[in-house]
Formats: sequence, structure tokens, C-alpha cells
Amino acid sequence: MSEHDTTSVRVQELLGEELSRLKFVQLSGQESLDNAITNARVQKPGLAFAGYYDYIRPGRVQIIGESETRFLETLSAETRLARFEAISAIEVPVFIITKGLEPFPEFLKLCTERRRPVLSSPALSSIVIKKVSNFLEEHLVPSTHIHGVLLDVYGLGVLLIGPSGVGKSECALDLITRGHSLVADDRVTARCYPNGDLMGSSEGPLIHHMELRGLGIVNIQDLFGLAAVRERKSIDLVIELEPWDENRAYDRLGLDETVHHILDVPVPYIKMPVALGRNLSILVEVAARNHVLKLQGHHSAREFAQRLEERLAGEKSKPAAALGAATTEREGAES
Repeated sequence: MSEHDTTSVRVQELLGEELSRLKFVQLSGQESLDNAITNARVQKPGLAFAGYYDYIRPGRVQIIGESETRFLETLSAETRLARFEAISAIEVPVFIITKGLEPFPEFLKLCTERRRPVLSSPALSSIVIKKVSNFLEEHLVPSTHIHGVLLDVYGLGVLLIGPSGVGKSECALDLITRGHSLVADDRVTARCYPNGDLMGSSEGPLIHHMELRGLGIVNIQDLFGLAAVRERKSIDLVIELEPWDENRAYDRLGLDETVHHILDVPVPYIKMPVALGRNLSILVEVAARNHVLKLQGHHSAREFAQRLEERLAGEKSKPAAALGAATTEREGAES
């Protein structure tokens, strides 16, 4: 498992396929497309154009819409140029002009000189803000790539991990035929969001596909329908499949609970031995159902252990009670 903290997005990435619907056109700064965007929140610099610059944060995308443009038109040429001078001096990674508005020539000139790229989009400001914000939020969070299979089992995100060839994909395929959904196979991308949510997804050409030894690459959506796949899912339970070891003592009660850390987030963890004749898909289903019960406050192993302790305690008290009764009876006879 490889981990990395995504701390920046290059301006060049805004021009990629993910934001192609915004139809960005580059107006200046061809040599500055490697500028780093370090904050997922975008800003509209209306207050800066009014002369207040303190709230402009370096590393944020700045959106210039119709309201900002109309306000700038009311300023004198000298005042407008002074505002352009001040804001272009801040380390802004990129300016985006919306609604296809014409930029002020003096603004473009300053941005070119100071390596501030300017993009234009015909879309409304609200649409640009929403899509760019979502894009940055998705990319400016800690992420990691995990070798495993992520599935939606009874609404629970179950991550199967283990060594190559242990049967992760085959188990996942059996679960899919039983009505559960595939999220990612072989390479799971996990992201941790500011609210603590740990989400898993698939990226690139492997989306909705599985690799099965002997069959090759198969398209799960084409084979089983749209309900058999999901774009992303929270990671709620990690199950590690490992070859059965006869010399190892496995937990038989389920009282011990362990966690598996992904991006420093603790996730409930089960180690499940794989042996000939074990139906892994049913075991995974039972593990998922049992975890849902735990989330609802029902811990089967603990409840069983508690009942067993109460029964043993009751059996121990019986001889003492019987001895007390016999003593009382003997004392009565002697009197």
C-alpha cells in the first residue's frame, strides 16, 4: 500500500478531461501552468477590486464574474490599474473569467508579466465555482492506493486485501453474482476527507472491470448490469484473506477486535483464513451482517460470553445453596 498526501494541484490539471465541460480557454500564462493550487476553496475577488486585499489567500483560484467586471467598469482607469497592480502582485495561481467576458487588456498584461495564468469559460460563475471546487476537493486530500477489492455488501463498504492469488477477485465475483456491487478491483484509491470520511474508488481504465485469472479482463457492468457496480463507497470494514496455517491459533469467539489503519483512519479489521471447502463469499456476507449488528449495538460474541459467565456463576452457586440447606436440615434434626 502506497500513501501520499496530495498538497497541490497544478493549473495544467484544470485543463484536463475532468473539467472539459467548462471549455476553458487560456488567455495568458502558457509558461505558468505549473503554478500550484494549494486550497480547495475558490474565491471571488470582489472586495480586493474594491481595495481590501487582506482576505485574498495565496494558493486559491480566483473567479472573476459579471458582478466583478461591472464594478471594475465603474472605476476610473487609474484606480482600476492600481487594483490590478495590487491583486496581481499576490501569489494567485490562476484567475478564471466566467460567462466568456472580455478581460481588461491592462489586467492581462500584468498577469502575463507576473506569471499569473488567466483562463476563460463560457459557463456561469456558479457552475464554474461548483465544478472547480468539487475537482479540487477530490484532488487536494490525502490519498493512497491499496492492492485489493472494494465492494458494497449490504450497504457496507468491504475491502478485501491479501496476497496475490489468495482468491480476492474470485470471492468478489461470487459476491457480485449474489447481488452485491463492485467498487474497485486490484487497485483501490482511498481518500480521506476533512470530515473524516474514508472513501474508496477506482480510477483509470479499470473502472467497472475485474481481472480474473484464466478469463482475463471482464466488464462487470456489461455482464451484470448497472446495479452491479458503484463509482465510490466508504471503507467500513477490512477483511484480509490469508492461506490457512495449521500451526496458527485462530480466534474462535470473536471477542478480540482489531483495526486496520488507512491514512491514519482506524477501520474494523478481520483476518479470514482461506482453506479448501470454505465458502468465502458467504463468510464475507456474514461478516458484513455481523458488523452491521455491532453498529446497531448488538455484539453476538460478547452477548454469548456474558450469558456463559452468568450460567457458570449460577452453577457455582448451586452447590453452596445445597450445602446450606443440608446444614439447616441437620441442625433441625439434632434439636
